Amino acid sequence: MRWFLALIALLTFAGETAAQSKGKGIRLWNLTTETISGFQLSPAGKTEWGPNQCLNDKDKEVDHDERLRITGVEPGRYDAKVSYPNARQCVVRDIEIKADAVFSIADKDLKDCTK
Repeated sequence: MRWFLALIALLTFAGETAAQSKGKGIRLWNLTTETISGFQLSPAGKTEWGPNQCLNDKDKEVDHDERLRITGVEPGRYDAKVSYPNARQCVVRDIEIKADAVFSIADKDLKDCTK
C-alpha cells in the first residue's frame, strides 16, 4: 500500500511540474522608444531592488518591442527601476505582474527620471 501512495504522490508531482513548465513565464515587453540596459523590480512602495533582469537576455539589453523573461519573481504588484545605456534611470510604479503573462512598459509610464 505504501508504494501505491508513493506512486500517486510521484505522479501528482510530475503532473504539476509539467503543467508549470508549459507556461511561458513572466515576460516584460519593452514599448519604450529606447533600449533598456537595466530592469530591477521591488515590491510596490519599497526600494528593495532585485537583480538586473536584463542579464537574462542573450545580449544583456532589451530593445524596443523586444520581450524579456523575468525570473525569480512571484505574481504581485511591483515598482521597477529602468536603466538606459546613456546612464538615464527612471521608475515605473505599481506594475501588476501575473503568472505566465506579459506586462509592458511604455514612455508614458516612466516617472522620476534622472541622468
